[in-house]
Amino acid sequence: MGKKSLGLALLSTVAAITLALPASAQDASTDLLAKERFQLRVRAINVSPDEESNVNIGGHVDAKSFVTPEVDVTYFLTPKLGLELIAATSRHELDYSVNGANLGEAWILPPTLTLTYHPFRGESAFSPYVGAGLNYSMFYGESSGTGFDDLELDGGLGYALQAGADYWIDDHWGLNVDVKRIWLDVDANLRTGATPIHADVDLDPWVVGAGISYKF
Repeated sequence: MGKKSLGLALLSTVAAITLALPASAQDASTDLLAKERFQLRVRAINVSPDEESNVNIGGHVDAKSFVTPEVDVTYFLTPKLGLELIAATSRHELDYSVNGANLGEAWILPPTLTLTYHPFRGESAFSPYVGAGLNYSMFYGESSGTGFDDLELDGGLGYALQAGADYWIDDHWGLNVDVKRIWLDVDANLRTGATPIHADVDLDPWVVGAGISYKF
C-alpha cells in the first residue's frame, strides 16, 4: 500500500469512528461504562513482515516471521469507543538475498496505541471492532551473523490499522481474534570486513493473533 492509499485508509477509518460518536453517546447505557471500563486481552500472535528494502551494495533483505505472546489493555472513553495499548516483543532474523547470508537478528519492542470502535458492544455476544493508531518501534539485543559486524537497527514512528472481534462467553470472559497492519521503516547498518552496509527496510508487518479477553 502506497503512502497516498495509506493516508486515505487512515482518514476513512478515523472519519467512520468520528461519525459514530453521536450514535454511541445516544444508544449506550452509562451503566456499561461503570461496569466495564477496562478490557484486558492475552493473545498468541504471528508477526509476519511484508518487507521491501534498498541496500547500498545491491540485493535485498528478508525478515523472518516470529510467533510470540502479546498483552493489550483497552480503556473505554465511551461505551463503544476505546483506547487500546498493545505490548509485545518479537525476534526477527535478517537474511541477505544475494548469497543467502544471515546478516543477524534482533528483538523488536513495538508498543502500539489505537483508537478502536466497537459498534455492537453491550448489545451482542459477538462484538467486532476496527481501529487506527500509531506505533513506535524500538530494537534491542542485536547480534551480527557470521562474517558481519556491528549490526545496528533504528526503528521509529509508524501507522497502524486494526480489525478484530470478541465473542463473549459470559459477563467477563471471551474469545478474541485480531489482525493488524503496521507500517514500519527500519534503518539497518553493519559491516562485512571493511565494507559498510546500509539497508533501508520497510518491514510493514501483518500481525495476526488469537486469544482470550477479560472485561471489568
